[in-house]
Amino acid sequence: MANIQVNQVYYPKQPMKTAQKQEETKTSFADQLKQTLNSPVSFSHHAKIRLEQQGISLSEHQVKKLNDGVEMAREKGSKESLMLMKDLAFVVSVKNNKVITAMKQDSRENKIVTNIDSALML
Repeated sequence: MANIQVNQVYYPKQPMKTAQKQEETKTSFADQLKQTLNSPVSFSHHAKIRLEQQGISLSEHQVKKLNDGVEMAREKGSKESLMLMKDLAFVVSVKNNKVITAMKQDSRENKIVTNIDSALML
C-alpha cells in the first residue's frame, strides 16, 4: 500500500470502476408475491415420504382442492391449517403454500394435530 500522509491528496493508479446499471428485468416484490401466492401447493420432503409410505397418490382434482383450500385459509388469515379431504388429512403451511405432512385419517396414531390455527373440510 502506498504511503499516504494526512492532508495529502491520493491519486489511485487505476480509475475506480463505476457500477453499471443492470437491466430492469427483475420483477418487483409485489409481482413476486403474487406469483408465489398463485403458485400451486408444493410438498415438503416429509410429506412426500408420508404419501409414498401410505400409498397415497393425489389426482389433479385433489391438488386443485388443496390449492383452493389454501386460498380460502389465506383469506381468513390462517398460517397453519389442517385440511380434511374424504379419508385424507393434510397439515399445510398457508404462508409458504407447502404441505407439511399428509396422512390417511384412519391411520392417525394419536388422533391429535398440533400447531394449527384453522381446519378446513374440503
